[in-house]
Amino acid sequence: MGTELSIVIPAWNEEAVIGRTLEAICAATAGRNDVEIVVSVSGDDRTAGIASGFPAIVCRSEKGRGIQMNTGAEHASGRILYFLHADTIPPPTFCDDILDAVRAGHPAGCFRMEFDDPHWIMQLYGWFTQFPLTVCRGGDQSLFITRQLFKEIGGFDASMQVMEDIEIIERIEHRVPLRILDRAVTTSARKYRENGMIQLQAVFGMIHLMYALGFDQEEIRSFYRNAVS
Repeated sequence: MGTELSIVIPAWNEEAVIGRTLEAICAATAGRNDVEIVVSVSGDDRTAGIASGFPAIVCRSEKGRGIQMNTGAEHASGRILYFLHADTIPPPTFCDDILDAVRAGHPAGCFRMEFDDPHWIMQLYGWFTQFPLTVCRGGDQSLFITRQLFKEIGGFDASMQVMEDIEIIERIEHRVPLRILDRAVTTSARKYRENGMIQLQAVFGMIHLMYALGFDQEEIRSFYRNAVS
């Protein structure tokens, strides 16, 4: 059987979390021969070395999440691409969930999301990801898309420094509805713990607003860098 699903993980200096994520993926895909893992690495820490200890294709990329995901897609062979952040754990059934969705006629979609923090505010943020609203979307929810559709829309916009995940979803939704699957990925709340649960969400809200109002990418990135530690 050929590769049906390629899991593409962009990783910039993610030595603290990449091993845990790959362990979870390998456990969920044990015994399957229709799945591959591609880790697209930039940065100068031990991420590449750690990833090389797993059954994964490790490639080097220039910095920039959109660039890294496009590079990973170029090294992937699957009919379906699944973009997953390095600090996000997919549900154990994610492979079949994605394959079933595509077979049912949904060429692109994402999972709901929950945080690895039981605080009610963090759980509330995750609860909102079930709704089909752009403001409720984000790269942490992961993204699956058929290779054919990915090519048709031109992949990720490599010129974007922030909001590349929202921008590609907008282009996808000009073609097809984005399917939100019932199960949830679990993503790290580390940035919320470092910057404050309310404060960081306000920053993300402002970034969405700046993007919607057409602010320059450098202006948005500068705002984010100054607001987040």
